[in-house]
Amino acid sequence: MENIMADSVAQPRLEALLLGLFGGLAMLLAAVGIYGVMSYTVAQRTSEIGIRMALGALRFDVLNMVLWQGLRLAAIGLAIGLALAFAVTRVMSKVLFGISATDPATFAVIAVLLAAVAALACYIPARRATKVDPMVALRYE
Repeated sequence: MENIMADSVAQPRLEALLLGLFGGLAMLLAAVGIYGVMSYTVAQRTSEIGIRMALGALRFDVLNMVLWQGLRLAAIGLAIGLALAFAVTRVMSKVLFGISATDPATFAVIAVLLAAVAALACYIPARRATKVDPMVALRYE
């Protein structure tokens, strides 16, 4: 009887495992992409950041500037992604058991998790921007 029961849930279990793995991979790729874009942006703005630091900008202000730039883009992407996810819930409803396809708690947890990943991916280049030496940045080009 246990074998029959295990065979009956094997396909849904495999689908759930694959969805979880692909979701984790998508989260990793999103974090790497955000980090790459923010690193590139900080590298392009090195002279601007150096001038700001030379004119007396605080490290905290530079950190906030770079963080908010990245988080603003992440918020736009998150809003678009949540709208698209809500639109395709009918497709996902066949593999969900025990929750509705439009479960607000799930959407909220995923949004918070994605925002945290985006914040971490933006924080590393922003922190590197605060360590820019004004003299080196001014000679950068």
